[in-house]
Amino acid sequence: MFKTILAGLDGGETCDVVFKNALELAQSLCAELILIGVLVPADRASPTVPVTVGSTLSPAGVDDSLWSVYQERYREYEMRELDKLKSFTQKATAAGVKSRFYQMSGRAGWSICEQAKNHGADLVVVGSHGRMGLSEMLLGSVSNYVMHHAAWSVLVLHDLG
Repeated sequence: MFKTILAGLDGGETCDVVFKNALELAQSLCAELILIGVLVPADRASPTVPVTVGSTLSPAGVDDSLWSVYQERYREYEMRELDKLKSFTQKATAAGVKSRFYQMSGRAGWSICEQAKNHGADLVVVGSHGRMGLSEMLLGSVSNYVMHHAAWSVLVLHDLG
């Protein structure tokens, strides 16, 4: 049925549930599992970009010392999320599931769809934060984007936080 399952993992509370469900599906179907982590600067787990104007300006109009602090915090965030992906991949491998992981920066929905297309996924598993109405419009919905742009099956896990 499904040979390649791609799980879109965020840095938030849905991550563990999405991984667990995608792993169980991959095990039961003898499918490969591809784990995708997308670093999004606006994500709650990501450090906040400093906004100030100093005598020396760097990207985003930020003082050099503040920019350096931000860059270090972002590297820590990047490594923390990468370690999480590696750990999930090790768990999947230990469970007998062939798995790979990829981490990238950008728009989560678009990145998940691109990776699903690039890796020939026939099922994408994503979580939903349950945003609706104005909060969905303002904050966006990765699961909504994936459902409306996917040329493959999508499993959305609801009520995750």
